[in-house]
Amino acid sequence: MNYHALSVKEVFRKLDSDVEGLDETQVSEKLKQFGLNRLKRTRHFNALKIFLSQFKSFLIIILILAVILSIFMGSVIDSAVISVILLINAGLGFFQEYKAEKAIEALKKMMVPEAKVLRNGRVMKINSEKIVPGDILILREGDKIVADARLFKSEGLKINEAALTGESVSEEKIDGLLKVSAPLADRTNMVYQGTEIVAGSGKAVVIDTGMRTELGKISGLVQKIKPEKNPFKDKLDRFAFKIGIFILILTGLVVLLLIWDGVELFQSFLVAVSLAVSAIPEGLPAVVSLGLAFATRRMIKQHILVRKLPASETLGRTTVICVDKTGTITKGKMKVSDIYVNGKMNSRKGRDLLFKIGILCNKARIEKNDEGKYYLLGDPTEKALVIAAKQNGLDKKKITEKEPKIKEFPFSSERKMMSVVRKEGRDVISYVKGAPEKIIGRCAYELIDGKFVGLTEKRKMQLIKVYEDMAMNGLRVLGFAYKWLVGEVSQKNAENELVFIGFQGMIDPPRPEVANALELSHKAGIKVLMMTGDSKLTADAVAKEIGLKGESIDAIKLAEISDRKLFESINKISVFARISPEDKLRIINILKQKNEIVAMTGDGVNDALALKRADIGIAMGIKGTDVARDSSDIILLDDNFASIVSGVKEGRRIYDNVKKFVKFLLSANFSEVLLVLVVMLLWRKPELLPLLPLQILWINLVTDSLPALALSSEPMDKEVMQEKPSKKGILSGILSFILIAGLIAFIIDFVFFYWHMLDITKARTMVVTASIMFEMFLVFNCKSDKSIFKSSMNKYLIYAVLFAIGVHLIALYTPLGSLFGFVSLGMYDWFYIIGLSFVGFIVMELFKFIKRKMKNSKTSQ
Repeated sequence: MNYHALSVKEVFRKLDSDVEGLDETQVSEKLKQFGLNRLKRTRHFNALKIFLSQFKSFLIIILILAVILSIFMGSVIDSAVISVILLINAGLGFFQEYKAEKAIEALKKMMVPEAKVLRNGRVMKINSEKIVPGDILILREGDKIVADARLFKSEGLKINEAALTGESVSEEKIDGLLKVSAPLADRTNMVYQGTEIVAGSGKAVVIDTGMRTELGKISGLVQKIKPEKNPFKDKLDRFAFKIGIFILILTGLVVLLLIWDGVELFQSFLVAVSLAVSAIPEGLPAVVSLGLAFATRRMIKQHILVRKLPASETLGRTTVICVDKTGTITKGKMKVSDIYVNGKMNSRKGRDLLFKIGILCNKARIEKNDEGKYYLLGDPTEKALVIAAKQNGLDKKKITEKEPKIKEFPFSSERKMMSVVRKEGRDVISYVKGAPEKIIGRCAYELIDGKFVGLTEKRKMQLIKVYEDMAMNGLRVLGFAYKWLVGEVSQKNAENELVFIGFQGMIDPPRPEVANALELSHKAGIKVLMMTGDSKLTADAVAKEIGLKGESIDAIKLAEISDRKLFESINKISVFARISPEDKLRIINILKQKNEIVAMTGDGVNDALALKRADIGIAMGIKGTDVARDSSDIILLDDNFASIVSGVKEGRRIYDNVKKFVKFLLSANFSEVLLVLVVMLLWRKPELLPLLPLQILWINLVTDSLPALALSSEPMDKEVMQEKPSKKGILSGILSFILIAGLIAFIIDFVFFYWHMLDITKARTMVVTASIMFEMFLVFNCKSDKSIFKSSMNKYLIYAVLFAIGVHLIALYTPLGSLFGFVSLGMYDWFYIIGLSFVGFIVMELFKFIKRKMKNSKTSQ
């Protein structure tokens, strides 16, 4: 129904209501018909579904198959241990998502507002969820609109519709009739759910509630769209798929070789399964999940709430951050930055009168909250004028009491000005502010050095040039004038033959920490795109102040550019102004075609589609809408761009540490696979299997748990934000380390096996112990690409290594050893094990040194 094109009388008739509001019977019937006024979620919070979703990873599926095979082989302990690892992994992912969902639910409960309505001729406050079509909303400054409604009374009503349209400048509302074709953003006789009243008052009749509102329609559409697959999860799945293929080929090859050598099928299968178990990094999913869980705890201290664990790592590999200007890069509050008075920019002389007019011709009011503290309520521009006056020693409360108001002529879009007539003693004075060109046009004089100087046409053109220069710097400029009234107090008399005083230029200033965060992003190889609904002039001024370099483009020019041209030129652009939600979606699609990893910030309903399309959707915690938060991967609790950069640093720390424990885990697994394979190929006797499946599991359990987990707490590298983000796979840059370390571990293990193979139990015990001890040295090699002596101290790693060695000693020298097929080792055995392990540690340090030298020589070339 096009209510904006209907008369008020027709609107009331169609809604079965009137100016006195609904009665209780009508309300009850309409509640049954339309339901509660709330946004429904098509995908409801389901704890079981969240838990089961943790088992979708390819690596987890491989581990589940390992459990089934272990049960089939009768290895109850093997299957039990792997099952515990699976549950730990699932539990960590589940609890992080569960906590994040609960935090969002708590935010929503805090934000359910009350609304003032007229029912049966009486004004009452009710829960906004009980609003129904036909209700009369009483609109006041500072209120949030709780349903879509048609205005039938407006007194200077201004509404901030940024949450719905992305436009940061408040919209003036009227109660007139509009054309049917009027687009949503231009329907000035309508108010919409989720928007906020910044000035004035009015009355409106509710036309739609809940999912039938404009907000609800977008919410329903967004919930139908499946979110993008997380890049880190995708890389883990690809990595697991490669491991799975490798295991299948390996086991098939071993079975064929053993059968060809005369070993029976079942025995061959058992050997192949033990080999498969050694190839699977059982601890990897749990260690990754624990590492990410610890990182999300650190991120919450940086004001970042991570909804899903993998998102914390992906943030670290972000290559482009698309960020909203208002409230994220800027403070979200207007501030007077420049003035023109007494014929000069920022002159000290005459500024008191300029600021005085700013507070006396002003509807912003001072209120007291429940805690007894005073705060300003009103339009952001008018609040900025009051604050500027206060900073210059002028108190609104005292001055307005001294000069009481006689008459006010509210702002209108036709006049583009407002005036307030006040009494000071016997004098009656009109104070006027408005659009600079309109104020200048109504002025006959200018106040210079305390004298009234006649305003010529030439001087008027000069003043307009001053205004245009201020506007070119991205300022929102208002003109100020006054006059002593003689005769009747009328609008015509109050707003003509004025004395021009000056201009005040306002801007939403950048947050002080943003410039440094932007510089850090640039060094880290991350491109920042500023997207805003504001004008190009304002956006360029903010970009200049924070040091954001690059071309700027507005929506009109963007519409003229083809996708191909945008694909070619987007690297040169840093600022997009006056853009719509559709433009944001188009920009993200282009960036993803360029294989960029895109993080997108958003707060409004209009941002929800782009948040879902981006690799990382970042919703605002303070000014964000429920729909935006539900569409995001991460919630920025302080709405600050600098916090995103802090999150990127933490994400890079996660990525670096994931690579550290992946190379640690895979080095060990590679050596175990190689040992079993070589021994089987050389001797082809299952009874000479160098490691039993349970012993392999023991090695992986001791080394893959706490020592690997301790690597995830490695301190952040000082140079972490001086390198470009990585788009490569998990194994990139660490494969050579894994192969060399695995080869060294294989040589050490093979030496001990060959040395003691006549006593197979002793040989296996030596191999297991040597594997564990070498890995306890190797974990320190994995700490950094730098020398171990130059890497930072990690006390958790030392504790983990000591604990792992202690646990293995208990297994060796207690009755528990018989369960794993161990025998006690003597002093000489330990001497050789520790000696060879230390040699392996030195060789790995030399390998790192050579690799660094080769890398440096390539860089210098």
